[in-house]
Amino acid sequence: MIEIPSDLNPSLVPLAFLLGTWQGAGVADFPGDEASNFGQQVTFSHDGRDFLEYTARSWRLDEAGERKAPLETEHGFWRIDAERRIEAVLVRDQGVVEVWYGELADGKPQIDLATDAIARTQASPPYAGGKRLYGYVNGDLMWVGEKATPEVPLRPYMSAQLKKAVDPREWIGDLKDLPDDGIAFFK
Repeated sequence: MIEIPSDLNPSLVPLAFLLGTWQGAGVADFPGDEASNFGQQVTFSHDGRDFLEYTARSWRLDEAGERKAPLETEHGFWRIDAERRIEAVLVRDQGVVEVWYGELADGKPQIDLATDAIARTQASPPYAGGKRLYGYVNGDLMWVGEKATPEVPLRPYMSAQLKKAVDPREWIGDLKDLPDDGIAFFK
């Protein structure tokens, strides 16, 4: 069951399935980069205005599933219009700013996005565009990202399955066992 907060801007109701903090793991693989398993935490929040705030952090995992090194961080804002068209503006730690456009599928919680505009700093890695597919499936948030560079045509590069994080305040038990970031990580 998807909860719709009473203070959610009415225009964002179709995106209510995204709200919350999601955690899980996935696979990253792109030519020229080290293939790896990664952990990820994604948060979609709102403050009553007509957009969702988005933050995603990912890190490489070692063979035991433990955090090895930071992988990627993104921040941004998502909006939806009356025709179910979505726009997202994302900033990545690698020095890339992207404008994404797409739509929410009819009758199901699935979002298809593609880059429309990209700005890169001089130090950022080569990047020509991307596509993403997000879906709410059996209570999990799943996504797959495709990426292109001037040398590599559009191809999948990351995907993950994320579970809704448990609010530590709802835990019954010994709170001293919480991870440093205060959120349970689902492996």
